[in-house]
This record gives sequence, structure tokens and C-alpha cells, in this order.
Amino acid sequence: MLRASVAAERAGVPSVSLVSPGFERQALATGRGLGFDGMRLAVLAAHPDGQSTDDMLTSFRSSTLGEVVAGLTTETRVEGATTSEPTALEVVASGTIDELHDLFCARGWTDGSPFVPPTRERVEAFIAATGHDPWRSLGVARPSGREITVWSVAVNAVMAGCLPQHLPVLLAVAEILAGPHYGVEHSGNTTGADALMVLSGPVVGELGFSHGPGAHREGERANTSVGRWLRLFLRNVCGFTADEHDKATFGNPAKPLLAEDMEVLAEIGWPSFAGEFGFGLDESAVSIGRINSTVMIGSVFGDTPERILPYLADGVVRATGWDLTHVFGLGRGHYLPLLLISPMIARVFGRAGWSKRQVQEALFEQARVPAWKFEALIGEWTNLTAGRRTLADLVAAGELPSAFAESADPDRLVPIVTESSKFLIAVAGDRNRANALAMANDGPHGWWTSRFVDTSPSLDLACRIGDDECGA
Repeated sequence: MLRASVAAERAGVPSVSLVSPGFERQALATGRGLGFDGMRLAVLAAHPDGQSTDDMLTSFRSSTLGEVVAGLTTETRVEGATTSEPTALEVVASGTIDELHDLFCARGWTDGSPFVPPTRERVEAFIAATGHDPWRSLGVARPSGREITVWSVAVNAVMAGCLPQHLPVLLAVAEILAGPHYGVEHSGNTTGADALMVLSGPVVGELGFSHGPGAHREGERANTSVGRWLRLFLRNVCGFTADEHDKATFGNPAKPLLAEDMEVLAEIGWPSFAGEFGFGLDESAVSIGRINSTVMIGSVFGDTPERILPYLADGVVRATGWDLTHVFGLGRGHYLPLLLISPMIARVFGRAGWSKRQVQEALFEQARVPAWKFEALIGEWTNLTAGRRTLADLVAAGELPSAFAESADPDRLVPIVTESSKFLIAVAGDRNRANALAMANDGPHGWWTSRFVDTSPSLDLACRIGDDECGA
């Protein structure tokens, strides 16, 4: 609604946005991120999902309607207005480690765990060896309207305990957050989906990222500190806090960066995870998407693809529920679940000569749910999809593939994605264990996006010194 209001305001049409209680700050922050401070709001008496239609109409007439009228009769918001915040080099705190920790916690600048104080000297030293211009802009964080710079990336990296050699990965992720594709403005939605970074290519080994046992949890400095950096950066630059954009009902813990096992991928001839987005096995890239829930698929038993695939397909189905509204409803064919398999499982496919594409096609055939349940999840059990149409109706209208209406039997099994390539597969973890993880994706609320990781020395500062040579 805020985006529609901003469009109206830019066209010179006064607007008022309806919001549920508790979302006022998020709405105002979203407006600021879109270039309008102080957007007009009218607050509903309660969340619509918790009211009957009659109660909602009654409370709207008695209280909310007055706010709508008042909002429409006030002056137009000012485009480009900004709030007052400390400058990048301003000293905002001093004291002992304990005093700094207390102050940062009180101001919401940290996640509650101990951190490295981001002094000017530490941040400058972090950037110094890389050649990057500290003040180079990577874009604007749409949720908050704050500028994303190399400096702001480094400040949060120092706090998280990252090493300077991690900066290329951090900058690539920051560029994803600044771009329009990933949708960082959806971070903190009520389901509590959280960002997962997947690192692929030579950079995994070059920068010391772990891809072995415990690959998806804390324990290794590179993976853990970069994962923490993302949450701190979302908090301090993008406004990912309870006061602004984090409205998760429960939330999930921060996710360490997940690094792929590139040796095993090369051994079995599979492309990397980033290969789904156009990168070669010898190219370094980081991918980021938002994950709703994760299901452990333990002790996968079988020595052939045919024996282990039903187990993997069942896990992906068990991880998938309301997320099907991203197949049809909130998104159209936008559901991209991730299956993380251990190298031991990957080698079963490799020995049988199976390509990753063959695995995806097999998952498409086997990872299915009853048609009545799919229809309930996108219709009867949600208000996120209008019309309550059947899958047959949607297929007849050309809005879903024919695989969703091969018969009229409500118990027929239908896919959970619109095509086989929508299943994403990554390889990491203990090489001596046959386990897997199925992860549900939040669709366009955190669209999988990849970016090249450039580890070559930056010419930023060299170009500033010798503009004549670098101007071309």
C-alpha cells in the first residue's frame, strides 16, 4: 500500500495508507526509503485477520475513517525529506568495552552479542589494504533511505569480527541489497523469513570458508562472521529492527554463510549453486535468498538415485506449506525451494551419471502434494489469494501448467513448483554422512540473486589520484 501511496503522491494526488497496529513505524520507514518522509497513515483498530467483517467495518467507521479524512486534508508530503542521523566519521560513543556494549544495545546498534568496537582507526585499517574508496556509493537502502557505502559495509564488518579479505564477499552482498531484484525492503515480514548466503567458486577455498561438517551453523570464523555481518548491516543500514522493519512474529536465528564443496562438484561434473544464475564452476559468486523454514532429512538410505529420491522429495514437501502461495497467489511461479545435500548423497548421483538437471526433473515428478491440499493452502486457508479458484480453473486460464490439472481427482498429486528448474540444489556438509536439508523459499519477498565476487585489488583510489589515466 505504501508504494501505491508514494506513486500517488508523486503524481500530485494526496493519499493515506491503512496499516495494522504495530506497523506504523515500518510504514513510515518504508515511505522514507522511497523518498517521502512522514507519509500519512490511518491505523486500523486491529489486524483484519482477527476481526469479523462487521466488526472491521464498524471500527473503521468509528475511528479509522476520521484519520483518513484528516490525512487527506493535510499538506502533501515532501519528497526527498531526510531524518537527522550521525555522520559517518562522527564519534558517537566512548568508554569501556562494557559501557560501549550497554550503549550500543540500548540504541539498537547491535544484536546483543559482544562486538568489536568500530573505531575510525579499525575501519580505516580494514579498508586500507583493499584499495577501495571508503566513500564509494553502492546505492541506497530502500527500507531506510540510507546510503550504502564501502565505509558502512566495513563498519559493520569490524563489529562482526570479519577479516579484511572477506570484504569482496561483503561488497557483493551489499550490491545485491542495494539492487531492485532481491527485495531487501521485504526483510522482516511477519513470517520471519531470513536471508541465506551461499558462496560458490574458487573464493571458497581462497578466503578460507568452511564447507565441511557443520557447514550450516556457527563455528568457523569466516562463515560465522560474514553471517553476523549481514544481520548487523540489515539492522544498522537497512533499518531491520523492531522499531522499523523487523515485524517477524517469531523470527529465526542469523544464518552463517553457507559455502559449497567445490571439489565434489568438480568431481561429479555438476555446476555450482550459482550456476543456476549464469556463473561457471570456475567463477566466484555469492547468492542470497530468504528462507522460511528448514526440514532436516536425516540418514538418507540407498545406493542408487532411484532409492534415495523419494526420501529427498518427501523432505522438500514437508518443508513446504503456505509457501505455495508463491507458486500462485503472492507470486506466480516464484517458489524456489533449496535442497542442500551432503557430498555423500551427491556422489551417489555422480556415480550413476546423473546430472543436476536430472535430479531436478525427478524431484518435479516426486515432490508432490494432493490437489485438495494445494487448493486449500492457496485458497480456503489463506486470504492471500483472491477468488478461491481450483487448480483446474487456473490451468484453463493459462495461469498454471497442465501438470496441475491432469485429472479431476481431488486426491491426485500435483507439483509444488511450476517447472523442474525451480528446485535449487547445493552441495556441502560432512562428506561421510548421508543427510540433507530442505529449505522453503519466500519467493519474491527475498528473490534468489547472485553477484560476482571480485577479489582483485580495487583501483578506486588509484583512479582518484590519476583521473586522466582512469577516465576511460
